[in-house]
Amino acid sequence: MKLYRIILFLWITGTLTVFGQSDLLKGKLIDASTIEPIAFATIAVKGKAVGVISNADGSFQVPQRFSAYGDTLQISSMGYEKREILISTLSIDVPRRIYLQPGLFELDEAIVKAKRKRPLSARKIVRRAIENIPKNYPFHPFSTVGYYRDYQLRENSYINLNEAILEVFDSGFGKLDSTTTKVQIYQYKQNDDFERDTLADDLYDYKSLRKIIDNAYLFNYGGNEFTILRVHDAIRNYNVGAYSFVNRFDLDLLKNHNFSKGNNTHLGGEALYTIKFRKTYPDYSAFGTLYISHGDYAIHKMEYTVYDNQKRYPHKIVNKHKSSGQLLFEVVTEYQRQGGRMYPNYISFHNSFISQEPPIFRVEFITADLSRRCFVVEFTNEPDDDEAIDYSNYTIVHKGQKIRLKYSLKFNNKVFLFPKMKLKKEIEMFKEIIRAKTVSRSLFEIKIKKMKDVEGNVLNKWTKRNYDQLREFFVQRVKPNTSIPDDNLFMDKGKPIFKNQPMVRPDNFDDYWMNTPLQKLYNKKPAEQ
Repeated sequence: MKLYRIILFLWITGTLTVFGQSDLLKGKLIDASTIEPIAFATIAVKGKAVGVISNADGSFQVPQRFSAYGDTLQISSMGYEKREILISTLSIDVPRRIYLQPGLFELDEAIVKAKRKRPLSARKIVRRAIENIPKNYPFHPFSTVGYYRDYQLRENSYINLNEAILEVFDSGFGKLDSTTTKVQIYQYKQNDDFERDTLADDLYDYKSLRKIIDNAYLFNYGGNEFTILRVHDAIRNYNVGAYSFVNRFDLDLLKNHNFSKGNNTHLGGEALYTIKFRKTYPDYSAFGTLYISHGDYAIHKMEYTVYDNQKRYPHKIVNKHKSSGQLLFEVVTEYQRQGGRMYPNYISFHNSFISQEPPIFRVEFITADLSRRCFVVEFTNEPDDDEAIDYSNYTIVHKGQKIRLKYSLKFNNKVFLFPKMKLKKEIEMFKEIIRAKTVSRSLFEIKIKKMKDVEGNVLNKWTKRNYDQLREFFVQRVKPNTSIPDDNLFMDKGKPIFKNQPMVRPDNFDDYWMNTPLQKLYNKKPAEQ
């Protein structure tokens, strides 16, 4: 018996509108030491208060129009030295590889003395961070403009990519996010440059099991993708329920996990504690990391991953937390400091799911033929000759009595089964079956053992495919002290983003752009420019 059920939330997809963008210059961030891509780094356009977040493969895109002004990009990422580059050095065709140096950060003398005097345990640091949420995060109205996308990964290829530019009007951390936050849609599109997989894009279906998150229970939380994504920001929703096993952040995080200190890191010259936490349950393992300021205990970033221990990787294959459980879901949330408060920078929600395709080879019809005095089994495809005529593969039951067969014949995708019984009883049986308006199992049933068609497809076998689903929002501009507009042009939270929603386009719409993932990865390491 399972002791826990994972709580996530259900989303719905819909139709989209297509629109174009101007030419985009491309870059890709690389760790200079490991030559690995740097995901979720902040790339800001200097002097313009707008920017973008690097993709999982380190790639990013910036509109070419910014280069006309000689603009500079400021690049920062946790644990790396800051870097600036000219936008004009980027290319439209091939992404420029930009190398960031891992940064060494020395704590100032005051912090070192404080640590020596009375070092805080990991649990106490987290407790202080929770207690300081009202001081560190905005309890006044503000808005963020950013790039939203949802997509799936099938064998490491992007499919079903949907994109939007949104402005989120947040009434502040003192208000319930799910009921008070309003969203305006600037633009959206279904990106048809990426493959569309209609089966994977269907709704989650726990009745037919066509598409499910295995071993997880999903609520239909209004049906809107972006609203569901925000529910998974445990910091913003710190005093209400979030997801397993964080649950209510301010009350349950400390109760549900064990904590330890990792190596200190930094962001933009600010010293950060690295706090690791985890919990192992009978069926699941949960791992998290919090990055907390040494000064005011503000939480800059939270990572949380849950693995399904009932589904394990093959021998000697482990996940990034050195366990063998397969990924169930992962949430990464980062905040940025501005004007003394911590505002959202990005949120990424990643889960695995299973899509099951119906059997290719299955029984289409079973009929009784009185004129031939036989049963006819019609398949969707032509069955294998030997298996089809082997009547030991068939079990026929009439009124609870097993019917023996004397021989069988096959013609294309049909198999004719001839019973071995006295003529009078045989005729009475067929007449009774044919007269019945509804043939129940108590009257008549044919069971067929597993067999294959001529192409090798197994009878009644569903094809299971594994996918990854990602939903992400990357902030491009923070607008402190912005109130909710009086107009009614807000996204309907009860409908999908991409289905008959109102749109607005502000005068500065061109300040924002879609950071579409690159379809090709450039792995060759050229000389840096």
